Amino acid sequence: MRFRAAVLRSPGGPFAVEEVILRGAPARDEVLVRIAGCGMCRTDLAVRRSAGRSPLPAVLGHEGAGVVVETGGPHTGLSAGDHVVLSFDSCGHCRGCLGGFPAHCDSFAPLNLFGGRRERAARFTDSAGRALAPRWFGQSSFAEYAVVAARNAVRADPSLPLGLLGPLGCGFLTGAGAVLNSFGAGPGDTIAVFGAGAVGLAAVMAATASGAVTVAVDRHPGRLALAERYGAVAVPAAASGLPGRIRRLTDGGVRYALDTTACAPLINDALRALRPGGLLGLVARLNTALALEPGTLDRGRRISHICEGDAVPGLLIPRLAGLWRAGRFPFDELIRTYPLDGVNEAERDCEAGRVVKPVLLPEGGGG
Repeated sequence: MRFRAAVLRSPGGPFAVEEVILRGAPARDEVLVRIAGCGMCRTDLAVRRSAGRSPLPAVLGHEGAGVVVETGGPHTGLSAGDHVVLSFDSCGHCRGCLGGFPAHCDSFAPLNLFGGRRERAARFTDSAGRALAPRWFGQSSFAEYAVVAARNAVRADPSLPLGLLGPLGCGFLTGAGAVLNSFGAGPGDTIAVFGAGAVGLAAVMAATASGAVTVAVDRHPGRLALAERYGAVAVPAAASGLPGRIRRLTDGGVRYALDTTACAPLINDALRALRPGGLLGLVARLNTALALEPGTLDRGRRISHICEGDAVPGLLIPRLAGLWRAGRFPFDELIRTYPLDGVNEAERDCEAGRVVKPVLLPEGGGG
């Protein structure tokens, strides 16, 4: 079959919306999905800085949602016409997957970041027959269609706004999962969120829904205003004595902190804002060595990396959809939509901070 997709051919070049070719029916463990919408995540854009580890040319996109068109058989558990949210890929049989932590899959990096599944890779090409990289994050959903492993497609209620659901599979899943899963936050807990982008604001929403007292830190007044809207106390990142200010706001320090910035000074501030025994979770990838200031880990303070919110997508995505229905996780308010042809505009707006979460609509629309 032939369909349109946004292809990235070089690290410094633009996306090109062009015709691609997919040969053959879905394999036994796969489903073919018509994409209704796909979020743009900074992980997609980081391919430009991957120094060739993520192969190009490729169709990126890993926050897709759509309608199942064809399945590899009844054992997939899905049927044509099902609405699904797509999430990250995992093998399903290693210790991490069997233990309920698919983001700790032994094959997470090769499956999601460095080329994807190699089985039948040659079936995906451009219109001239030149190979495209195998599935990005199990999806390659900056496209009108995607073939995905059935285990990574989560059935969604047809009454939900399908075109907007894709970010529940990664960005919003990561922020909310860090609060609900990694921290297990509940009423009366205290949380500081550093960075009020898509992941950080999802964390703020989840913290408010869980009954936690939340402080949000960011350098953009508009992002801080959004954090306040969703229940956080807003503190500018440039505020003098930032850790002390957070400790005063939270009766001696927060139990949990979440950093989405990968900024070393803010990470040290986050550690200093913790109460004794507190936990800092990092979700953004560090590209340089992290120097911790003396004393930041004193008195039992801890630091840990969190991947994909420690989530089982099939459990957390329906939970977040339920919170949205209850008016307690209004993720749709963070989204601006773009037609697939607007992919480069979406990237520019994302990089400039003009939009919290861009979502591409392959069938057109935007605004």
